[in-house]
Amino acid sequence: MPNQDCYILAVETSCDETSAAVVKNGTEVLSNLIASQIETHKAFGGVVPEVASRKHVENITLMLEEAVKQAGIAPEDLSAVAVTEGPGLVGALLVGIMAAKSLAFALDKPLIGTHHIAGHIYANRLVGEIHYPCLALVVSGGHTELVLMRREGSFELLGRTRDDAVGEAYDKVARALGFPYPGGPHVDKLALASDTAEELPRAWLEPDSYDFSFSGLKSAVLNAVNQHKMRGEDGYQAAIARGFQESVIDVVVEKAIRAVKATGAVQLLLCGGVAANRGLRAALSERCDKEGIPLSIPPLGYCTDNAAMIGAAAYLKWKHGEFSDLELKAEPSLPLETWSVGVGK
Repeated sequence: MPNQDCYILAVETSCDETSAAVVKNGTEVLSNLIASQIETHKAFGGVVPEVASRKHVENITLMLEEAVKQAGIAPEDLSAVAVTEGPGLVGALLVGIMAAKSLAFALDKPLIGTHHIAGHIYANRLVGEIHYPCLALVVSGGHTELVLMRREGSFELLGRTRDDAVGEAYDKVARALGFPYPGGPHVDKLALASDTAEELPRAWLEPDSYDFSFSGLKSAVLNAVNQHKMRGEDGYQAAIARGFQESVIDVVVEKAIRAVKATGAVQLLLCGGVAANRGLRAALSERCDKEGIPLSIPPLGYCTDNAAMIGAAAYLKWKHGEFSDLELKAEPSLPLETWSVGVGK
């Protein structure tokens, strides 16, 4: 592409946040608007896909207009329109995709379908340089993955969860402990305040595996809660929260460090909504300091779903002139590797 400033209007509607942002040259956030639906879904104990889609429809048009306005540019100054094409809830994805298609067509600008997890990874580019080869530890509500990136825009999946993602496990444990949705922050806060930890299992799987499994840990928590209730005990929640969080962190941190050493990665990136977990951020920072591994963690505002991260990832495609056509579809199970940049596709 020409050597000039690139302004990407990005759209993110993969789950229960409606977000629009303008990102300059893949690193400078000129605007980043987020409309959360947490209060709406809290009554249901989790995200209701149909409700999420309807909320996106209500918000998306005004948010696109306001994102461009806050960026201080005219619509015709945009270089491209980017949108999350997957993975995510298919109905929610479609709202963003249709809005982005319409805008790209009306403005005669390129359309860039963008991978949601690539966005989480490149949220780190909004706060600093990324050095290759690097390893991304992705921890979110629907994903727990270790991704090797040998070069910019290249993704190689080393390990993933075989059942629940970390965020799902947190929400289910929180529900068992009596906390509302979303439960992760409640468990994190309770765990950090506890002086004791209930002993809970760690699922290491095979010795050479980088995969994760949290369903057994979740079941162990439910069993512990039931045993305390049957004995008529109270005040056990904090110890269980700390035991659960320590079990999760021990496995996630150890496997990430082991993968960094095995692959020769020169940097570790923490990505995804659960990257906002204070216990995980502290434990991973401490371990990386001890091992001499450079670590990048986005600020809290870029950990949860947002459009700025989509703009950062889409910039990779823009640099290589890899655009989507107006037949772009929602891909709720889009593999990350297939979105790699500059591979002659």
